[in-house]
Amino acid sequence: MAPIPGSGLAKGLAVTLRTMTRKSVTKQYPETQPGLPPRTRGVIGLFEENCTVCMLCARECPDWCIYIDSHKETVPAAAPGGRERSRNVLDRFAIDFSLCMYCGICIEVCPFDALFWSPEFEYAETDIHELTHERDKLREWMWTVPAPPALDPAAEEPKEIAAARKTAEKLATARAEPAPHQPDPSGPQEGES
Repeated sequence: MAPIPGSGLAKGLAVTLRTMTRKSVTKQYPETQPGLPPRTRGVIGLFEENCTVCMLCARECPDWCIYIDSHKETVPAAAPGGRERSRNVLDRFAIDFSLCMYCGICIEVCPFDALFWSPEFEYAETDIHELTHERDKLREWMWTVPAPPALDPAAEEPKEIAAARKTAEKLATARAEPAPHQPDPSGPQEGES
């Protein structure tokens, strides 16, 4: 069936009239904070203890807006006779938010969960050079990261946890069962009959 000429125009005018009759609500922004969705991409927070200076975030960043500096420290051997190890120590971790395009690649590629999205969005500056946030500022943003949502109670148990639970149950049942008495293969000892 062919559409009636002008029906699209009539639908559009109906939407306009419906919207015109509703009362408009203005949110007073500075006094009333907006209700943001839980997965809002505001600013990136750094959990410095998890950072191993693997440089994946800086390498994968399409804008090259992450700056990382580190040095190596020698860690003494854990046991006598062991060898010394070296590890990277983070000196500088900075993100230039004037270049960042909020793609989230750095957060996705971080294998140690050191970067997180924070819903904070009020970090405007008058000078563009102040939009490069160093690790102290990124750590402050970390404390505004919301807790992860609760797991769905109807969800399937993760395979790793299920396997660990089954192993623990097998060990518990093996300990609970009395071990059957097995004869000594060398035969009776002196003084035994």
